[in-house]
Amino acid sequence: MEIKRDVYLNRLVSKMWNGQVKVITGIRRSGKSFLLKTLFRRCLLDNGTKGEDILILELDELRFAQYRNPLVLGQFVRDWMAGSLTRRYLFIDEIQMCGEVPNPALPGGTKITFYDALNEFRSMPNLDVYVTGSNSKMLSKDIKTEFRGRGDEVRVHPLSFAEYLSTFRKDRRDALEDYMRYGGMPFAVTCADDASREAYLKGLFDEVYIKDIVERKKIDHPDVMSQTIDFLCSSTGSLTNANNIAKSLARSQGSGASVNTVAAYIDHLEDAYLFTEAKRYDVKGHAYFDYPQKYYCEDVGLRNARTGFRHQEATHIMENLIFNELVMRGYSVDVGVVVANERNSLGKNVRVQREIDFVVNRAGERLYIQSAYALPDEEKRLAELKPFSLTGDSFRKIIVRNDVGRKWFDETGILNLSVFDFLLDESALG
Repeated sequence: MEIKRDVYLNRLVSKMWNGQVKVITGIRRSGKSFLLKTLFRRCLLDNGTKGEDILILELDELRFAQYRNPLVLGQFVRDWMAGSLTRRYLFIDEIQMCGEVPNPALPGGTKITFYDALNEFRSMPNLDVYVTGSNSKMLSKDIKTEFRGRGDEVRVHPLSFAEYLSTFRKDRRDALEDYMRYGGMPFAVTCADDASREAYLKGLFDEVYIKDIVERKKIDHPDVMSQTIDFLCSSTGSLTNANNIAKSLARSQGSGASVNTVAAYIDHLEDAYLFTEAKRYDVKGHAYFDYPQKYYCEDVGLRNARTGFRHQEATHIMENLIFNELVMRGYSVDVGVVVANERNSLGKNVRVQREIDFVVNRAGERLYIQSAYALPDEEKRLAELKPFSLTGDSFRKIIVRNDVGRKWFDETGILNLSVFDFLLDESALG
């Protein structure tokens, strides 16, 4: 079964021949290679490009292992381009597997890396360069520095709910239940049955992600990293930090891992696109808190697989889905905090921190969004909406709910939005 990824395909098409290296990033098995080698290649062929003018190097394949040396890679591409006057396309899959080597012209000096090779390729006037990679520290974090402003990132995520629904065309309520359980990893959604789906998702952590990080980062305590993954998955949507995780592991697992070790492992997991940190932002103070933070899993199916599909916690899973969708749409997403003076049960004034699930910003636009799986009574509704009344500003305020149909505005101007409208219609945010 072929799954369309029109959003990402259109982004690639829009960046053709812009003079930059197109860097396609994202978690492994999210569909980067399929996007580039199948969908984008087909688009080029359909528009008149000849097959011999497209060179594909898959560095994770043994047959292309020699090109993991940037000097060998550079010479091969130069030879391929020699004498060519036609426009050509270079696709390099899993570019982070290209290592660094000594500079033969400068022994003991700065080493040659794949960045040097890519910058040379970029300067060839009739060559358009596209690479994929699964490590953010080697790619997205270095695009502005190593590519000297000549890299253009396209971040690919697992299937959105809209992509999932358009592929399978199920009843949308049934589809959402499946999506909240198994997520949007492309191969997982095409598995024939639930048992195969679960086995595949469970295997991704042990056989792909953990093994890759352990080998690449030379992890001394893979058991601690595995326990850190378990903690982050089970605490989705909850405030935490490396110190809390280290203490928890010490109590429950007897682990003696230091805070610095846990922090380093979290950093590695973020670099592999498995988790994304959401910082806490003081809405009135216009500043970020140092800690604690929240961490959201790149795919809820992976999260559920790691917890054995036991702790479904629909409220937290929906919150994770909303976070991921906002990130996919290009928003910068923080956890909002509003500090207010309130009377406690003893009648004393106390400082209280109220949380807004998401403070989202994009190109000068700001929204406040609360995630509410259900608001069964007035008390719950008022508690959920209380932080909105404390912001002291007029930015739009939205509550995304699983228990409403059509969208509607309440008497204070807050938009109550169905989770389906939110996930399926980007314009629904207004």
